[in-house]
Amino acid sequence: MPDVYTIIEKARKTGKIEKGTNEVTKAIERGTAKFVVYATDVEPKEIIAHLAFLCKEKGIICKEADSKQKLGIAVGIPVAASSVAVIDAGDADKDIKGLK
Repeated sequence: MPDVYTIIEKARKTGKIEKGTNEVTKAIERGTAKFVVYATDVEPKEIIAHLAFLCKEKGIICKEADSKQKLGIAVGIPVAASSVAVIDAGDADKDIKGLK
């Protein structure tokens, strides 16, 4: 089973992702997010605290990543990423379905 970073990287290369908590929150609320990952080392925690709850409400798979730095690398940006939403999974589709 691939880890969340591998899944995000695959989705970025073959599908579509949104990064940043504001964009991720909008994607969840619109129902366009298929899979959400947030970093547990984000400070203050309030920034990402609502994501798991929103995902549960909308029935979206939500996972934690241990490092915002590694999450940033997975989404292909030179800075840390607090959260990422997969909009179109591309080749990562089976991996995401396997997480349920």
